[in-house]
Amino acid sequence: MTKLCQISQRRAKLEPNLTVQTLINRVSCAQLGDPAPSAEQLELIFKAAARAPDHRNLKPWRYMVVQGEGLNELGKLYQSAMLKANPELLDDKKERALILPLRAPMIIVAIASIVEDPKVPEIEQVLATGAGVQNMLNAAFAMGLGAIWRTGDLAFNPYVAAGLGLAKTERIIGFIYLGTPKVAFRKVGNIETESFVSHWP
Repeated sequence: MTKLCQISQRRAKLEPNLTVQTLINRVSCAQLGDPAPSAEQLELIFKAAARAPDHRNLKPWRYMVVQGEGLNELGKLYQSAMLKANPELLDDKKERALILPLRAPMIIVAIASIVEDPKVPEIEQVLATGAGVQNMLNAAFAMGLGAIWRTGDLAFNPYVAAGLGLAKTERIIGFIYLGTPKVAFRKVGNIETESFVSHWP
């Protein structure tokens, strides 16, 4: 056994460190305000995303940052997409479409950018992108930022995808809302793993 393996085994016997506790206690936060993540924080968030499991190192993802006036433009795109689907859309829903992106000072559009590869099917690349998003949420939480992963019909709307400039081989995985929490993070209860873990055979 190598010395590195021995060190890793000794560490595994210790109580969960701060990093593991962060993973265990991470929660989403929907009530977000200014300031948005700084450039330095955003860089760390994207570096965390890049550490997602990635078969054959395809990097089948890209991320689009939307903030400032871009949030208003995204609201207009949402409204246009909803009107295209339903020209008789009620006025209150038209207004709601415009303000949906304004629930945070920054949105990151997470995009699975599928690469043609005989050994890595599309679903695996989509999952890799999702794993990257989870890393982003964990990194944001670790820095005290609030974040929530949103989808809904608009995330899967082809008009929205086209408006954002996605290629035919790309799909939106979600809209990651980021900002400063307006409320304290909720506390998670004790996690009973027995309800979702089994052993085979």
